[in-house]
Amino acid sequence: MIDAIIIISFIIAGAGIGFFSVDFLPTSALEQVNNLEGLSTVTGGFGALMGTALGLVAQTSYRRFERQVREMPVDMLLSRAVGLVMGLLVANLMLAPIFLLPIPREFAFIKPLAAVLGSVIFAFSGINLADVHGRTLLRLINPNSVESMLIAEGTLKPTTTKILDTSCIIDGRIQDLLATGFLEGQLLIPRFVLQELQQVADSSSDQKRVRGRRGLDILNQIQEAFPTRITIHPADYDDVATVDAKLVRLAQDINGMLLTNDYNLNKVASLQKVTVLNINELAQAMRPAYLPGDSLDLKILKQGKEPAQGVGYLNDGTMVVVEEGGTLIGDAVTVVVTGALQTSAGRMIFARPEASVMA
Repeated sequence: MIDAIIIISFIIAGAGIGFFSVDFLPTSALEQVNNLEGLSTVTGGFGALMGTALGLVAQTSYRRFERQVREMPVDMLLSRAVGLVMGLLVANLMLAPIFLLPIPREFAFIKPLAAVLGSVIFAFSGINLADVHGRTLLRLINPNSVESMLIAEGTLKPTTTKILDTSCIIDGRIQDLLATGFLEGQLLIPRFVLQELQQVADSSSDQKRVRGRRGLDILNQIQEAFPTRITIHPADYDDVATVDAKLVRLAQDINGMLLTNDYNLNKVASLQKVTVLNINELAQAMRPAYLPGDSLDLKILKQGKEPAQGVGYLNDGTMVVVEEGGTLIGDAVTVVVTGALQTSAGRMIFARPEASVMA
């Protein structure tokens, strides 16, 4: 509809300008014309043709401008609008003295010309400055304004809250993961997880008691290092018996992610459509990939299944079977990878001593 309005408006304007332009011809030229109405009709038709061409150009330009505005980020659109308004305000302030000057009547056109040119120049200057410093200005006005608008329109997604379970806290790697900055969002620790952690710390078993106290110490360190990231949630479910079931229920209620190292909890939560972040799976994915021909330093710790085999372990726990390494037990040697095997128990690397390969 808007396209038709633009084109028709230009056609009418062109036809009107063409039709009435005859009145501005010199009197001597009009005296030589026998049919003024016919001439007006011809000039009106010519003006309509020109209006049609200009209307098509204007319609195309409008659609291009509309598409650019739609594709423009919200923060840029807002900053440019602010820059445009500020530029026009500065133009009015700067050009106000010109309108107070006593200008002769024959030069009266200078005032509107200066107003138009000045407004255009300052408007474009404001837009250009907004492109350079607009986002910084918006952040100074309201640090959360840009992100809030982008989240509201769906361009950005809000960060999902992560719910920690007992095994993840006791494991301790969550602290290092937070320090790297790769884990974003709020970390939520339910009160029933704290109660379970306290029960483990008060256990009669020495091993469990050490694990529980380690978890409490790690939790205190995390809270001191990242006080704004940790939230203790008072939610509890009296109708749910186990802690794992409560964690899944809470994750469903707040649409959060479950951060755990528990294999069984991982499976149960996944079956109930709860997003799970497993640190063990992350560590597995981050293990370096060794290809045949790569060299690595290894200490051979024990004998393999075959008498000629030696076995060593990498820092991440990957087992390395060294052919012809049975006589090198206890030695730190450089080995060359010959192959790898992925099993249900993990990854296994096969290698040979570098000396035997070179020979």
